[in-house]
Amino acid sequence: MIDGMFNSGSLPVLERVVQFTGQRHQVIANNIANLSTPYFQPKDLSVEKFQKQLRKAVHDRRATETPRQGDLRFQDTREFRFHAHGLEARPQELDENILFHDRNNRDLERIMQDLAENTLAHNAGLEMLKSEFNLLRMAIRGTLS
Repeated sequence: MIDGMFNSGSLPVLERVVQFTGQRHQVIANNIANLSTPYFQPKDLSVEKFQKQLRKAVHDRRATETPRQGDLRFQDTREFRFHAHGLEARPQELDENILFHDRNNRDLERIMQDLAENTLAHNAGLEMLKSEFNLLRMAIRGTLS
């Protein structure tokens, strides 16, 4: 019964979004830390590929007998391995930046933009998770506040 509370509705989706943005934040932070490292090639996680995997998992769950309950089932890809309670990501090198004389392939503005977008997505996911847990808490207590 308790398991049904945590794997229904949007909670599993929000959990995966927060896991992804947390992993991506580490990758972006590593890119920032190595901005001046010679021969460093920045890496990133594909937001589009993650969204495609998430969309497919949600679509597959909707096709079951209990469309709002049940675990989201993901297929592992070259970039993402999905575990029951986590996500293992393998970032891919980016080839779209400017190549400098020190063979570093950096683009500070693009990295900072990625960081800002990822932070917004992460914070939005956390706020929605917080809201879902507040609704559960109110339901358990039987109160409205």
